[in-house]
Amino acid sequence: MKNSKPRFRLHIGMRNIKTALSATLCALIYFLFLPNRNPTFACIGAIFGMGSDTEDSKLNGGNRLFGTIIGGVLGMGLYRIYIIFYPDGLFHYPLLIFLFIGTILLIMTSLFFRWPGAIQPGGVVLCIIFFNISVDTYVQYSLDRIFDTAFGVMLSLVINMFFPRETIVSALNKLGVRKDILDESEVIEELETNEE
Repeated sequence: MKNSKPRFRLHIGMRNIKTALSATLCALIYFLFLPNRNPTFACIGAIFGMGSDTEDSKLNGGNRLFGTIIGGVLGMGLYRIYIIFYPDGLFHYPLLIFLFIGTILLIMTSLFFRWPGAIQPGGVVLCIIFFNISVDTYVQYSLDRIFDTAFGVMLSLVINMFFPRETIVSALNKLGVRKDILDESEVIEELETNEE
């Protein structure tokens, strides 16, 4: 009789290690070479951009990056039109119309480019531009957010390309690290077996 509930086993897998490495390297690079920039959104991009393999990273990171680009560009354009009518940039009820239009355009654009996973991160950027950023900084914020997200996502892609799972497992096994601690596939396989 199969156990209906999958057994949970706490372990450190390859994705954990690569995600932590990517976020940490991202912050280090910013601290060393871009000391006047905050690494927060680059680190978030690195975390979102890390997948179990390069293809998964492209999908996860692509969702985050394209969503940020679409939301940032739409947000800049629509907010620019809004501040023509309300130069203070503060909340006035017509901003809700811009949010409504922006959300529809975001969804349509994401679907047009076949990136439905870009809708949520794009919506976050759109809302932040509309409700949290001042008239003086909305363009700079949008461009910074796009740059930082792209940096983090690309760093995760590079780490996944140059450090595939098999290479890391082999190196750690040579160092004497127990395979069962590192092997995510065993846990995933067990979860899938118990679901059947």
